Amino acid sequence: SDVPAEVAAASVPATVPGCVHTDLLAAGLIPDPYLDDNEERLQWIGRADWRYELRFGWDRDPGEQVDLVCAGLDTLATLTLNGQQVGTSANMHRRHRFPLDVALRDGENLLQVRFDSAYRYAEALRGDLGDRPAAYPRPYAFVRKMACNFGWDWGPTLVTAGMWRPVGLHRWRVARFGEVVPRVTVDAVEGRVDLRVSLVRQPGPAGARPLVMTAEVSGPTTGARGHLVLPADRDTAAISLVVSNPARWWPRGYGEPTRYRLRVTLATTDGVELDAWERRIGFRSVRLDTSPDRHGTRYTLVVNDLPVFVRGVNWIPDDAFVSRVDRPRYAARLTQAVAANVNYLRVWGGGVYESDDFYDLCDELGLLVAQDFLFACAAYPEEQPIADEVAAEARDNVLRLATHPSLVTWTGNNENVWGWHDWDWQSRLDGRTWGAGYYFELLPRILSELDPTRPYWPASPYSGDRDRHPNDPAHGSTHIWDVWNERDYLHYRSYTPRFVAEFGWQAPPAYATLRRAVSDRPLTPDSPGVRHHQKAEDGQLKLRRGLDRHFAPPRDFDHWHYLTQLTQARAVSVAVEHFRSLRPVCMGAVVWQLNDCWPVTSWAAIDGDGRLKPVWYALRRVFADRLLTIQPRPEGLTLVAVNESATPWETLVVVSRRDFDGRSLADATFAIEVAARSAVTLPLPERVAEPEHPTRELLVADVGEEERAWWFFGVDRDLEYPAARYDATVEPVPGGARVTVTARTLLRDLVLYPDRLDPAATVDRALVTLLPGESTTFTVSGLTSPVDPQALTRPPVLRCVND
Repeated sequence: SDVPAEVAAASVPATVPGCVHTDLLAAGLIPDPYLDDNEERLQWIGRADWRYELRFGWDRDPGEQVDLVCAGLDTLATLTLNGQQVGTSANMHRRHRFPLDVALRDGENLLQVRFDSAYRYAEALRGDLGDRPAAYPRPYAFVRKMACNFGWDWGPTLVTAGMWRPVGLHRWRVARFGEVVPRVTVDAVEGRVDLRVSLVRQPGPAGARPLVMTAEVSGPTTGARGHLVLPADRDTAAISLVVSNPARWWPRGYGEPTRYRLRVTLATTDGVELDAWERRIGFRSVRLDTSPDRHGTRYTLVVNDLPVFVRGVNWIPDDAFVSRVDRPRYAARLTQAVAANVNYLRVWGGGVYESDDFYDLCDELGLLVAQDFLFACAAYPEEQPIADEVAAEARDNVLRLATHPSLVTWTGNNENVWGWHDWDWQSRLDGRTWGAGYYFELLPRILSELDPTRPYWPASPYSGDRDRHPNDPAHGSTHIWDVWNERDYLHYRSYTPRFVAEFGWQAPPAYATLRRAVSDRPLTPDSPGVRHHQKAEDGQLKLRRGLDRHFAPPRDFDHWHYLTQLTQARAVSVAVEHFRSLRPVCMGAVVWQLNDCWPVTSWAAIDGDGRLKPVWYALRRVFADRLLTIQPRPEGLTLVAVNESATPWETLVVVSRRDFDGRSLADATFAIEVAARSAVTLPLPERVAEPEHPTRELLVADVGEEERAWWFFGVDRDLEYPAARYDATVEPVPGGARVTVTARTLLRDLVLYPDRLDPAATVDRALVTLLPGESTTFTVSGLTSPVDPQALTRPPVLRCVND
């Protein structure tokens, strides 16, 4: 009854892959749900049932089998062909294949796919099985569908339906591959591919014949080939290939991500090819070092026998309508991650198993991937019909993804074990299932069969022992959220974690992104559209609290926007620099989060329109191979040099205590020698580390022009910054401009926002601090129309903390 009459009466062209929302939007029947508060007025879409129809012609060859192959049905689907039911689905996260032996006919055919409301199904199942606790009141734990479709603290509530991945007909004869299970291993002298294959034979005499299976590995060095004959009564086979001295697949910063082609074919004994399966593989080993030490229990990723310090980001679906994320969009986002010196992405458990394009690009770029199974922030029932769907989904995706060398770990869930321990679940569950059987039994059993080469970790966070608190920083993986929720970001330095899988700080998106999504006049931190695009509980209050501890209250929206973005960059920088300075006790920092799924205030470094926030530039600096940082320790200030490159770092570091006019008050010179993949900590002498006037002095540590670290002796609101004075020149260049700023006073955290003048414009740097007399040049690209050069040199486009 809530469906608008003009929609109920309409027949709308459907795009596949796609979903109902995107088709209604393309037809002009709904407003863009990402703009203003349109999302709230479109909730009826997720409550309605929908039918897709396709009429197609078919000329069937005698003796062939024809299957309807669906790579992704979202979610409660009933499929009929010419009035006959041919299949059903209750799971967005798995592939389906439906035989069409009887229903398909020559000439015109009518395929209909009915999608029932995922809301109604989940609510009914919740009523049958009994409610379970969850982070949000919606029933996402009772249906195998992208959890964040039901809303999250950074995402809209847009419950989709449709064919979100390709659909097609597969015609085949005699036999085809069922499962192809490759196990790829490598040691000092050889790489092995152990293949297990199952076949599906055509019923009757047509499929009862001997077949030939051939497997071949080929690549930049050597290769291997083998074949075997399968008797007519056999539908399983195993074959092993050995490659001598293969070139290894290495993650970013460790070597080349070399890949080989693996091709498996099935043919008749007279050479007619029946089926082929092809992937690109990489020879590399991976394990987790979770051995105990005097600090607790390690969580160290080891690739090709080398420990890797993880410089990571969490990945969420890049669009609430996931069918819109194609290979070019994946490539753009992953290229942005690489440019920020990221080497690892964690695919978060409330989204989707991403498309093959995502993992293929990670393989190509040398990006490590940690994959969550899709359970997040809820107690999940283990009863039917959910249990069988979970098992089928896990098996399907392990088979689909296991060939990708970038995929290095599987994780059972996001925060569910933590929730069971700390979020008052146990009393509310009253003995009902909550997912433990999945995380500690089912998933490891499937992986031991299909993918035993990768480590599995039951949860994120998890301490490695069910009798130990799951979020104990001294053991295993940790999530740090008390800082954002309750404390000043300087509190990150109180932690000594082994591996931080989530931490972060919020900020609004780029100005052009916010201005596109919100039509408020005037735009204020508390105007209705801005508040609607803030989904975190008390999010605006937490942003304000973060500002209040460091700055005077912002005078207007422009100051608020700059200072909240700056605070996000500062918070993440403080955390990452601290965690990296603890190497090798801490061996991973995975920031929440890289990307957004719509235009929203969130923890992302890249906003929902793909624009870089200042925190992205901060990540590029703090994730660089070589990092210089000044850290407070119980014994006083220290200089820490971190070297994640493959070569030693030998250089001179000059640490100066200066006043805000730039005059040197004291200095110390250090000759540092930092071995590859290590860190060195040096205490600073008292004459440098102890200020005479803390509100008017700073420390700067320089390695020539290569690397610089700053230390201020107080929070901004207590510092006696000079009024900002500088000279700025603008030099036009094709499609942009070079803006050179020469400081006449100390300038702290200069940011240039060209999107305020042209939404298409970008800049090459941000968060630049200058001493008097120093210069920097911002390169602006992508200008699509002329802009006032002077506007590039004054607030709100160019600004710094001194403002």
